[in-house]
Amino acid sequence: MSRTITVKLEDRILAQIEAEARVRRTTRSAVVRERLERSGSVGSSAWNRMKDLVLSDDSAPADLASNKSHLRGYGGARRR
Repeated sequence: MSRTITVKLEDRILAQIEAEARVRRTTRSAVVRERLERSGSVGSSAWNRMKDLVLSDDSAPADLASNKSHLRGYGGARRR
């Protein structure tokens, strides 16, 4: 059973949906439905949505707080 809902979208989001619908030659409703289904799919955890933003190599120090050289100047008076 399909139901109709009404939503308010920011102009930029609506423009993205309209552009995608034009490119794919489909309706805005179809684009919105697909986006909603995709956002609620299994594996759509917060981690899956942000894991590309996390460093994947070991170039960063293991624990910045344990190495005092990384803390040099931290907590001191601010320069103005």
